[in-house]
Amino acid sequence: MSTQHLRNLSPGADLRTPRPLLSPAAELGRSVRGTPLDRVEPRASRGARAELTGWTSYDPRFASDVLSGLSQPRKSIPPTWLYDQRGSQLFEAITELPEYYATRSEISLLRSCAGAIAARIGPDATVIEIGSGSSRKTPLLLGAVQRPYAYVPVDISGAFLMHSAALLRGRFPDLRIMPVVADFMRPVQLPHALRFAPASGRRLVFFPGSTIGNLEPDEAAACLARLGALCGPNGMIVLGVDENRDEETLLPAYNDAAGVTAAFDLNLLERINRELGGTFDVGAFRHEARYDRERHRIEMHLVSVREQSAEVLGRSFAFAQGETIHTENSYKFDRAAIDSIAKQAKLQRVADWREDRGRFAVHLLAPCA
Repeated sequence: MSTQHLRNLSPGADLRTPRPLLSPAAELGRSVRGTPLDRVEPRASRGARAELTGWTSYDPRFASDVLSGLSQPRKSIPPTWLYDQRGSQLFEAITELPEYYATRSEISLLRSCAGAIAARIGPDATVIEIGSGSSRKTPLLLGAVQRPYAYVPVDISGAFLMHSAALLRGRFPDLRIMPVVADFMRPVQLPHALRFAPASGRRLVFFPGSTIGNLEPDEAAACLARLGALCGPNGMIVLGVDENRDEETLLPAYNDAAGVTAAFDLNLLERINRELGGTFDVGAFRHEARYDRERHRIEMHLVSVREQSAEVLGRSFAFAQGETIHTENSYKFDRAAIDSIAKQAKLQRVADWREDRGRFAVHLLAPCA
């Protein structure tokens, strides 16, 4: 699939149109009244943000993470920010590539285990999906659960989330669908309407796609602890995990021949240009996927092809030739690693399913008694 084709995935939407911004102040200092730009309070008023930066129309958390990340000796930006609407569309295209085995493996597993999961959770369950994306895997669970009470998809990309929820309503017209725009790396506030759910109905938190692998092990444990709080003492978590550690199949999955993963990674710089007044020359960076054998993780980097500099919200950052921005990790947690992480989160594995080739697993976790 070509990247030109991908630009037409959302008809009528020009995803490269810059978001309206106020003109920057003529001279932007690195701080105002002693406040560094990378410590702007996320809840600061529009006026306060304008005083500090000269812009008001931006996500202050995005700004803080970018400014802070680019200020480090080893530059990095959290992978959360890869997923604006354009990035979410590109990622969905990645999941359909021949090199990217994970989605096909997980869907195959869910087809075989959804009935067993539904039997354990019981009727009238509320299904909460974390990082729902296009919700392509969700119907496999919803179709198996007896009389599901509600479906709550949670995703950071609001426009993409609402589009996916609308499509799912067409397939499950009688189901309560309650989208929540949120970052799962922070506590998620569920809809108040869930307090009317049947007392006998349990919560099933669905965390697919091996998104857990994007987190450092301690972050993964903290994330699972938050999900355990979401599902409650009687609920369960369905966790999809990529266990593949074979470089011959891993590296092509993150560096596909069509260049879709490269477009996904480079879109982060385009997003910074659109939303934070960035001046990145996107063509002067290239995508690179690496495998760290000791940590069992794929790393994605944006590599500067020459010595250069770029500004973000008026602040300048220098790049040496070959210097990188680390944009994502994808840990390949095996069964023992998941057990260890779950134990830290006060969860236990009650069942698991894995494909014949051993590349992907679906774990069913429950709070420890």
